[in-house]
Amino acid sequence: MSVVVQKFGGSSLADLERLGRVADLVMRTRRAGHDVVVVVSAMGKATDALLTLAREAARVPGETGGSEPSRRELDMLVSTGERVSMALLSIAIRARGGDAVSLTGSQSGIFTNDRHFDARIIEVRPFRVEDELARGRIVIVAGYQGMSYRREITTLGRGGSDTTAVALAAALGAERCEIYSDVDGVYTADPRSVEDARHLPELDYATMQEMAEAGAKVLNARAVEWAEKSRIVIAARRTSDFATDGGGRETRVVPATFGRAPWTVIGAQKLALLRAAGAPQAVLAAAVEAALPLRDFTLDDGALTATISLLNAPDLARFRALAEDSPFTLEADLGQVSLVGVGVGDEPGLVARACAALPEAPRWLVASPLRLSAIVAAPAVPAAERAWHAAFVRGGA
Repeated sequence: MSVVVQKFGGSSLADLERLGRVADLVMRTRRAGHDVVVVVSAMGKATDALLTLAREAARVPGETGGSEPSRRELDMLVSTGERVSMALLSIAIRARGGDAVSLTGSQSGIFTNDRHFDARIIEVRPFRVEDELARGRIVIVAGYQGMSYRREITTLGRGGSDTTAVALAAALGAERCEIYSDVDGVYTADPRSVEDARHLPELDYATMQEMAEAGAKVLNARAVEWAEKSRIVIAARRTSDFATDGGGRETRVVPATFGRAPWTVIGAQKLALLRAAGAPQAVLAAAVEAALPLRDFTLDDGALTATISLLNAPDLARFRALAEDSPFTLEADLGQVSLVGVGVGDEPGLVARACAALPEAPRWLVASPLRLSAIVAAPAVPAAERAWHAAFVRGGA
């Protein structure tokens, strides 16, 4: 039988009623004649709740501030969220007459590097998964987690369950990988910010990966990278459509075809901007030592500029301590708006129009052949998304 990998996000598993609908969907897929591997995220906002508990535990009563929780201990803590989901879904499937088994990331053969809270998968050995499929079971895998070569529990960063699903699909030679969430695929912009955003039924790997790198939340960038390497087709779907009505719209991520991919606008929040006018090598060395996730960094005439995503709990306190003898500034409470598409950063005239359309002057601007990004104050991001969508997507470039 062909293998289908299905991944369900936290909103799809937020309570037992929704979890039950997911179990019904999985059982329908099994009855259609497929071997099924299901990858799950933590229920609802469980990961955020665990992170809040960790930060509260790191505060000493009567003292101001507090230390950053250890990234290793954060991995031990937050990896429990997916284990709750996998066990409950397995129980629900068994109650419906299915034969299911739940496995952690390490039991599923997900091996990573030794970087905590933002690890990368380096190898997948799905022997246990294959054995359970051969026994006729539905395999439920805890997403977002794996085991390092030092036998440490690691997690893969925000959206890491997508990466788990696609990496397993590649290792198992799956027919396809279905990613279920609370949206029915990918749009030309976030419909919550831009009312006239258009649904996109198909995208190529390169465009989707650039959108994900820019902050699009529907798919994880590393997941798309795995899909492209193995030519796995990803179908991004809304859970409620397929769980309740049996079908609906989707966005398929596939190899590139002839014709220009549509331009899209992506908004992202929770960014910081790092600048170092002097001793940039020392600041870079401190960033590497503190495992700081620098993005879009440039070195120009001895000056360093880079963005830092704050979604994966970077250890800013350690970085500040390591770089305390070097001059730098770190500005938080920022966001980013990006225009993604072939040729967007190639024309100076287009870049000038983009700057003029922004509601405020950007803190920094980054241009590449596939992306133009502006760093702005966080509250200005939705207005910037609407402005660029109206100027370059709705009305055309």
